Amino acid sequence: MARNKYPEVTVERILNAAQRLFLEKGYENTTIQDIVDELGGLTKGAVYHHFKSKAEIMDAVGNRMFTENNPFEAVMDRKDLNGLQKLREMVRLNQSDRARMDMNVQSLPILKNPKVLAGMIEANRTELTPYFQKLIEEGNRDGSIHTEYAKELAELIPLLTSLWLAPTVFPATPEEMLRKFRFIGEMLANMGLPIVDEEILTLAADYFQEFTPVKQNP
Repeated sequence: MARNKYPEVTVERILNAAQRLFLEKGYENTTIQDIVDELGGLTKGAVYHHFKSKAEIMDAVGNRMFTENNPFEAVMDRKDLNGLQKLREMVRLNQSDRARMDMNVQSLPILKNPKVLAGMIEANRTELTPYFQKLIEEGNRDGSIHTEYAKELAELIPLLTSLWLAPTVFPATPEEMLRKFRFIGEMLANMGLPIVDEEILTLAADYFQEFTPVKQNP
């Protein structure tokens, strides 16, 4: 049997098709067969050769979208912003990326998958935490941030924003999610890290309204 000489090309085709379908139809309404039908010539077996499940495909799509439009890298070398301003601008850029924000909403169901959840936590630790720590320490040096807990906050922020705010992990309505977000902002400000301003609160409120209310567990 002939082997695919360019597996990375096949992976890109799968991710391109899946991203388009997830955004058009939604994650829950897209099947592996839908993705196969978009690929013209590839079999379902070829898709499963690269990804074990639809959840893994969604996870890979989300990771690729972040890498292609990394808001941390967009602000890291800007000379016109101090550390705190870079953090705030990073949040604004992240919230303004509508395609990725839509994908985040679509990806909520996959957080019920233990493997995906564990992978996300590991990615938070190895990828997001270093970015946060670097900018917090920069803010400490330039005087825009005043905290003794740069490392601890850098570890905590991704966990709170990706897990505690996820309604499929901690059931919550959009209003309750905004209350949690406001709480996070006040807590960080009390720790000397006032990232959340009124503009960011407004962006968060608009974003949370896109979430279907999740029924609370009895």
